[in-house]
Amino acid sequence: MTQATQNPVDIINARVPGYKDLQMLLVNQEGIIEQILPMDTVGKDICASAINVAGDWISLGGVDLQINGALGLAFPDLTAENAHVLQKITQFLWDVGVDGFLPTLVTTSVENIQRSLAVIADIIPCQQAGAKILGVHLEGPCLNYHKRGAHPAEYLLPLTIDEVRRVLGDYARVVKVITLAPELDPTGEVIPYLRSLGITVSLGHSQATSAQAQLAFELGATMVTHAFNAMPPLHHREPGLLGAAITHSDVMCGFIADGEHVSPTMLQILLRASYEEKGLFLVSDALSPLGLPDGVYPWDSREIEVKNGTARLADGTLSGTTLPLLVGVQNLVKWGICDVETAILLATDAPRRAIGLPGITKSQPANLLRWHWDEVTKELTWQRLLG
Repeated sequence: MTQATQNPVDIINARVPGYKDLQMLLVNQEGIIEQILPMDTVGKDICASAINVAGDWISLGGVDLQINGALGLAFPDLTAENAHVLQKITQFLWDVGVDGFLPTLVTTSVENIQRSLAVIADIIPCQQAGAKILGVHLEGPCLNYHKRGAHPAEYLLPLTIDEVRRVLGDYARVVKVITLAPELDPTGEVIPYLRSLGITVSLGHSQATSAQAQLAFELGATMVTHAFNAMPPLHHREPGLLGAAITHSDVMCGFIADGEHVSPTMLQILLRASYEEKGLFLVSDALSPLGLPDGVYPWDSREIEVKNGTARLADGTLSGTTLPLLVGVQNLVKWGICDVETAILLATDAPRRAIGLPGITKSQPANLLRWHWDEVTKELTWQRLLG
């Protein structure tokens, strides 16, 4: 979160994602961006006292719309007794370049969901330093049994307004995104109901056909959860949920760039077909061992094994990652899938846009990252510049 600076700060010769040519950023003493101006409009007297980033990229921090836990705590396991760990997680996420996030509650009992929502609802109004909790992402429990992935089958629920009301309880105001399988609701009533509550609907863990997905988009769904994963593959005769999403101009797909959930080649196809940051955004899908070394960890009533940042159940089912969001940015550039500007936008601007937040512009808090591309080593690195 923003902290007031001692003095106004001017940053010059910055590449700003989404802006042409080199820019100057004016940050006031409250830590707010006052202006973003082309360098050719800036006087030499201002440049003399400014921070010269010499062509490096300047962006807001990342926003992670799908993160399941960190530092050993899974968000569905939140209680009043361990709520202090959530503050440590917000600081950890800030330290790995994340400005804001949606704690994601995967499928579990309604009692567990309600308990976690209650804890988060108490914390949101009094957040201090660290990455900001922007709301909750409910990933389930109204998912397709046959595409449940690592979600426990015993807690899956039918997709009806009554069941959704029971899951949300008194905490609908806290829920920002909900992932559901639209084919489970033949009435078509649930998505408009959720939209009436201000909740963004994301399709996932689904066997929806292209026609079923298209209907869901017409009813108000605007997102897709971890593209390619837990949904039918693209097929030349039945494009399915993902095909319908890619060709819909008002739908954005989250995706994981760890090299395991989706191959780099398929990611390249996805980015080209979806007009990159216009239709996509990066997520980490990180699990509770994020920030901890590889090993075996508890996960609900089961265990997951983490190797090289990838988490799997004992039967080999892929369950998530333990890689921070910005590693995905570095991977996309390292794999040659997109340029630096696009990769940064996919983790900073695109996820904000997916939930109706502004990107880097004037009047925004200047929680800024500085990205450096080394032409010799071909490595992309970042550090916090302000915030």
